[in-house]
Amino acid sequence: MTFYVDAKNQNSSREIARLLRKCIRNHPKSWTELVFLCIGSDRMTGDCLGPYIGQQLTRYTKQGFFVYGTLTNPVHAMNLNHIYALIKIRHPTALIIAIDASLGQKKHLGYVTIGNGSLYPGAGVRKELPPVGDIHITGVVNIGGMLEQLTLQTTRLSTVISLADTITQGIVRLIPSARFMQTL
Repeated sequence: MTFYVDAKNQNSSREIARLLRKCIRNHPKSWTELVFLCIGSDRMTGDCLGPYIGQQLTRYTKQGFFVYGTLTNPVHAMNLNHIYALIKIRHPTALIIAIDASLGQKKHLGYVTIGNGSLYPGAGVRKELPPVGDIHITGVVNIGGMLEQLTLQTTRLSTVISLADTITQGIVRLIPSARFMQTL
């Protein structure tokens, strides 16, 4: 099941933390580490949501989780397979939370989606990439349907930053309790 959260709502970061906690608790995989795989490119405004979130999360990595994909070291279509294989080797018992920008319907612009299951990166721009992650988070940065590459290039930076800040705040709210979730 996928949940939608309107990032413009005052309590959206609290709701993101609650739903993410719910997805983690209901995930059947046994895990000992959390890895955030933040996908996207810093070369296109609409696609930088993942790397921007990754960059922000690196400030909190002493909390016991790992981040792959930042503005300085993005994970994108050209290196995704390699980085994902590396994560599987370095963190064989990790629960991987994949984060990416997405295109959607006009009514969902500015929404965050959270759900169990893999993320299909590049699907909005018709790229064929392998599914990644155990749980997914996306931010709907623009409207899909036509000229997706141009749509991502002309996405408002304020939309991306607002979504990224809200998602990051939700994750940061979750992190202190994440280490104890398997015992709950």
